[in-house]
Amino acid sequence: METRGPGRAVVEAVVPDAPRAGLRPLLTQRWRDLAMLHWAVDPAAVAPLLPVGTVPDVFEGVAYVGLIAFRMEGVGFFRLPGVPYFGTFAETNVRLYSVDERGRRAVVFRSLEASRLVPVLVARAAFRLPYMWARMRVLRDGPVLTYTSGRRWPGPVGAAARIRIRAGERIAEPSPLEHFLTARWALHTTVAGRLVHLPNAHPRWALHRAELLECRETLIGAGGLPAPVGPPASVLYSPGVPVRFGRPDSWGSASPRP
Repeated sequence: METRGPGRAVVEAVVPDAPRAGLRPLLTQRWRDLAMLHWAVDPAAVAPLLPVGTVPDVFEGVAYVGLIAFRMEGVGFFRLPGVPYFGTFAETNVRLYSVDERGRRAVVFRSLEASRLVPVLVARAAFRLPYMWARMRVLRDGPVLTYTSGRRWPGPVGAAARIRIRAGERIAEPSPLEHFLTARWALHTTVAGRLVHLPNAHPRWALHRAELLECRETLIGAGGLPAPVGPPASVLYSPGVPVRFGRPDSWGSASPRP
């Protein structure tokens, strides 16, 4: 059965390989040692938090909120080498999933904690992404990874997360839900009153099972979502991928929601 977006366009299929593998890079970076936690959430709670011109992307009628912690490495522009020091930092983001009027699936970030102030300021100014300056660490002890974050600026100051996982075996055949949560080839944001679609490309994810050892967080609630109840519906680990972001495409009017 075909699914249609807010503009009645057919929604693109979830595919594990980048549909724009040859895109010319505007930004390059590497994502390393990712912990991916997801909870089910009512689509009605998600819808008001998405940019105008998008609706919640759902899997079997259910929306998801993700808490993703990792190390960002080698952020650079075009095909130039990564920026020294400022291009490498720890990050933790809270994300939702969206479909635009052209039927394109994407990620919408509610917050992105980062341990370097300069990238935070650049991303907020250039792409209007909700980057936050935070004290962060990623520690590894064999298969056990610990991610800690405490927000410094802007508020609410003190929004925090502490996540510990034990990485397990690689998943030979990810489930449809695991593909839905991870095979995301763009982000949606709003810049100068217009909806922006920023595409990305990277190799297929190497996804691993992961055991959640600890999760204490207030970032999801700080992002305007209901605090999670119970354990995550999905806990995954990935050693990471190199990533390219292409040039953005903007259209439409982002007037306030009624």
